[in-house]
Amino acid sequence: MKLNKYSLALILGFSTLFSCSDRMDLLNPNQQTSSTFGFNANDLEESVIAAYNHIRMEGSYARVGYTIDVCRGDEAWNSSQVWYLPFDDLNAEVTSDITWWPWREWYYTINVCNFAISRCGEDNSLLSDKMKRIKGQVLFLRGLSYYNLVGYYQNPPLITDYATYSSLDGLYTTNSTYNDVLDQVEKDFREAMTLLPSRDEGGEWAGGRATCGAAAGYYARALMMRQKYSDALPVLKDIIDKKYGTYRLMDNYGDNFREGTAYENNAESLFEVQYLDYGSQGTDDEWTPVNTSPNATQGSAIESNFGPGNYGGWADISASPWLYQLFKSERTTNGRLDPRLYWTIGTYENDWADFEFGNIAYNQKLTSTDNIVTNNTYGGLPIAKFTNLRTGLYSTIITGLHDGINLRLMRYSDVLLRAAECENEVNGPTQQAIDWINEVRGRVGLADLKLKDFDTADKLFEQIANVERPKEFGCEFGRGFDLIRWGFFYDSDRLQQLKEHGTVRRSTVGVKDPVNYSDIANDPELKSTFDTYISGHEFLPIVQQLMNNNPNLKGNSANYSTDNSTYFRESGCKVRPVVNLNK
Repeated sequence: MKLNKYSLALILGFSTLFSCSDRMDLLNPNQQTSSTFGFNANDLEESVIAAYNHIRMEGSYARVGYTIDVCRGDEAWNSSQVWYLPFDDLNAEVTSDITWWPWREWYYTINVCNFAISRCGEDNSLLSDKMKRIKGQVLFLRGLSYYNLVGYYQNPPLITDYATYSSLDGLYTTNSTYNDVLDQVEKDFREAMTLLPSRDEGGEWAGGRATCGAAAGYYARALMMRQKYSDALPVLKDIIDKKYGTYRLMDNYGDNFREGTAYENNAESLFEVQYLDYGSQGTDDEWTPVNTSPNATQGSAIESNFGPGNYGGWADISASPWLYQLFKSERTTNGRLDPRLYWTIGTYENDWADFEFGNIAYNQKLTSTDNIVTNNTYGGLPIAKFTNLRTGLYSTIITGLHDGINLRLMRYSDVLLRAAECENEVNGPTQQAIDWINEVRGRVGLADLKLKDFDTADKLFEQIANVERPKEFGCEFGRGFDLIRWGFFYDSDRLQQLKEHGTVRRSTVGVKDPVNYSDIANDPELKSTFDTYISGHEFLPIVQQLMNNNPNLKGNSANYSTDNSTYFRESGCKVRPVVNLNK
């Protein structure tokens, strides 16, 4: 479902508009209000569309809301030295305008969802099937909104009652705790699971909409944010056992990163953000929080952020040498490179001569002497994911909001690897955990792991966290969330590991070569994006302007550089020790 934008004006404000005369007050028939709108399913469908539309905005997934977390991870870095540098260096300022854009977008979405939920009532047994689908979708989207807000801002205000907006006291509420927000996230996803159909039952309707499978997947994700592994494991098992619809790995890994109906909303996708394919889009790049133009492009700017400068991209974000070398360290059973490298990082490799579209970048043939870098000044390995660098469709990047590739936010491979992680946490290394990992590895032709090689849960966790997950999901949204839930910022050895992973060479030569953190003091071209990390800055600060506007709103750990390690451990979470997998 390519979601329409025409209903956006609905949510720009539910205010009552009257025209007055000496005799009477007349309701403007052309202006919908919260007192006249939303009392039937057709009206509420418009609210659903408006909510979906706003997850495709600049501060949500169309640009910075997606790429900030990519930068926060250890497998990607800011190579433009301008736009994303504060997020890459984990020192975003409280006066930064960009820092609050995700806040703006997700609260806008929450406002829409709260309105629709208020019209649905509390007794779900009284709802028609159509109304159940409506309520299930807005519950899912509200849960998704707060999942992002708590993952970025730690302690955002929790507002779930639409009546709260009727007073300034309600609007100017105070922060909620990390636990309270995640409790609500879990509740919303759990209830959505009971209301939404599966992708099998939903048919064409389910193409692009949230289903019970999407809600179940995100429910498991939310549980794992606080290491509730024993609760998440049965949910993930149910997804694998097709309780919430039929999912499978696509035979071709690259099918998850192309545009077109043949590839998008495929059997591997639990949930993805819908964008119009390039060529069928409008003409207006609307860099605004409302996006009401009937000619809006309805694409994302992810390709512009990732794309190399010499192909027209903005060259903002690059893959790390650590990720590249991780791919190079293990070959398939046929002696070839892992095909996921082809779709993740845009380098020339001899192995690609007869693979997919061969050694190309935007339809231009590459030779062994071509040294593709992201940024023509600062270098960097170009990211191929969610771009057309490898799709064979276009010869150049059309910058702006024109990337038509749907962002797959949760894939079945994530279910399998999360199930393996939970199994390992609950029962230690087991054959079942290994089997789930091997299903993901087998898709790309890698040799099966053997249970005998993983004698401790610590060792299998290391394999999952720092080999399997980065190779499967490298340069995708979510790595920053993982580093927080694993507590990698709260342990000196893990933080040192992040510094090593995040060491990069700011140069247009040698970008594929291994780099050593130990050389950083003597090599001026080297930097580590985690060297500037200060306690508490794993989260984004709550910007000062928001606190100025709302006197009840306080800052978070990033505002005050507060160490979260004690809170993390007192909540019952643990950091697994670093394990050398080569021993």
